[in-house]
Amino acid sequence: MRIAIVDDIGSEREALSMRLTLQLNRLALHADISGFESGRDFLSAAKEEPFDLVFLDIYMDGENGVDTAKELRLFDQDCLLVFTTTSTDHALDGFRVRAFQYLVKPYSDRELEVLFDELMARLPEPDQYIEVNVTGGSVRLRFREILYAEHYLHQIHIWTSDGRETVTRQTFREFKARLCDSRFFPCSRGMIINLEYVKDFNGTDFILKDGKRIPVSRDQAKAARLAFGDFLFQRGHTL
Repeated sequence: MRIAIVDDIGSEREALSMRLTLQLNRLALHADISGFESGRDFLSAAKEEPFDLVFLDIYMDGENGVDTAKELRLFDQDCLLVFTTTSTDHALDGFRVRAFQYLVKPYSDRELEVLFDELMARLPEPDQYIEVNVTGGSVRLRFREILYAEHYLHQIHIWTSDGRETVTRQTFREFKARLCDSRFFPCSRGMIINLEYVKDFNGTDFILKDGKRIPVSRDQAKAARLAFGDFLFQRGHTL
């Protein structure tokens, strides 16, 4: 997820960034947060790479955030727009540019919490992540990066889409519980796979898009076929 904060006051940008980080951590989501001191700078960046969400101050020195929003809508209809303001005088203008919400300064952490819960219902497939302890520190792994994971010798071996292997020490039950997402399926008592990377299921093995085969235990075979079929259906594919 890409988030922009547009405010001409640096301390306001920094404070909001910290508060957004707390909400993202609460929901176990990863986002890249960028700050801009003018609407012009934001629009230039948004044209290069779109943002999923923007917090836009209405009253900025020499600029009006509503005008920035109008220009944004000329080339981006999908970015979720939240106005931060000291008044709701521009409510009608906000409606015209399809503002998702207003945050009237000073707003509370509870208001941000409610806002993020509402946002999650609008954003497609939030980029969730887990942090795992490894030798020398910890590693953050996004759900979409995890290819599959296997438990053996009291460790979890996690393979990611870029070919890396990450090893962490914990029980398979604990690890599996953290991957609370329909894209992950436990193939056996010690193996879990990300269905996003599966091309087919032949009754005994999941066949990954790179050709690798991941065996499925006999007692999980029926559930595997159903889970894979449901996953494809939700993604609009056919089995």
